[in-house]
Amino acid sequence: MNAPQLVRSSDTPELARFAWEDPLRLEDRLTEDERMLRDAARSFAETELAPRVTAAYREEAAAPELFPLMGAAGLLGPTLPESAGGLGAGYVTYGLIAREIERVDSGYRSMMSVQSSLVIYPIHAYGSAEQRARYLPGLVSGELIGCFGLTEPDAGSDPAAMKTRAAKTEGGYRLTGSKMWISNAPFADVFVVWARSEAHGDRIRGFVLEKGMKGLLAPKIGGKLSLRASTTGEIVMDGVEVGEDALLPGVEGFKGPFGCLNRARYGIAWGVMGAAEACWHAARSYGLERRQFGRPLAQTQLFQKKLADMQTEIALGLEGAFALGRMMEAGTAAPEAISLMKRNNCGKALDIARAARDMHGGNGISESFPVMRHMINLETVNTYEGTHDIHALILGRAQTGLQAFA
Repeated sequence: MNAPQLVRSSDTPELARFAWEDPLRLEDRLTEDERMLRDAARSFAETELAPRVTAAYREEAAAPELFPLMGAAGLLGPTLPESAGGLGAGYVTYGLIAREIERVDSGYRSMMSVQSSLVIYPIHAYGSAEQRARYLPGLVSGELIGCFGLTEPDAGSDPAAMKTRAAKTEGGYRLTGSKMWISNAPFADVFVVWARSEAHGDRIRGFVLEKGMKGLLAPKIGGKLSLRASTTGEIVMDGVEVGEDALLPGVEGFKGPFGCLNRARYGIAWGVMGAAEACWHAARSYGLERRQFGRPLAQTQLFQKKLADMQTEIALGLEGAFALGRMMEAGTAAPEAISLMKRNNCGKALDIARAARDMHGGNGISESFPVMRHMINLETVNTYEGTHDIHALILGRAQTGLQAFA
């Protein structure tokens, strides 16, 4: 008697080998160009950034020399059209680049994303033809370094309370005020700053200032315990006189700075996943190599459970970032969607870094391992460009229609 034959239904899905490092196979959905530019960013990060990061973090070293290197590698303003000097890449590519740079250090990604999203973007999107011609070539190449001045000493999460003023003069404007926690400021050549302009009904307007202008100072903020590989400062404007040509003509109100911040926040949602991956892989390697009680740490249930949690949150975080990137490219991404992914991925990355630090035991506090550096950096990334709680209020308002900020 013949054995019954196994009949395979045409509706039965085929199953494949599990890729533990890429559980949902994000790699398969990237284009060839996206993979190529991602790989180039990874090579740059491993060659130029990784060898210097431990000493740079320890010494809180300024590194303006990195900008021309980033420019030569095509990492500055990659979404800018080729006609404007960029790569003409999509937002998924921008996110992949941010992920690779932040896999080394959040400070280096901050330097890059401020230049790309907060300086190059507004000059290209809101600037005059003359401003674009004057600044963009140097900013894209890294010969010029830019910074972005929105946050003030008394108004971190409340930009509506902005005190910086632009008074109309015969030939232009006189800017007075100060900005706080400004990446790149101490060595910046180009300052994109936002002020209330009396000539425009007290609405927010953007201005492009240049290093060396009378009354313009950018002192370094020292003693930081986080993001020590990037340089942060203030912008102090004591009656800085600029011409009419310093005004960004293409935008007014909060649409200007928030348009920049939304792109930077999007990049952060990708970048922090790179930092989280670095912590996850470091913890896995440590658990495989470290032996206690006669077996590898990675053979214990608690250790494997923590690795599984990391793997799950990173896979889901990358899926969300990828979906948001495709929405950005299609013009269907709402600011609230960006808030959702920035908030989720920053919070989850910080949790992963804290767990990885714990999994390293006493070695977790040593600079020989990257986990505590990432953990301390992510404490800041979870706060800047909209704190975890502020983004929650943005999402709450979107759901209820009720403003809970005040």
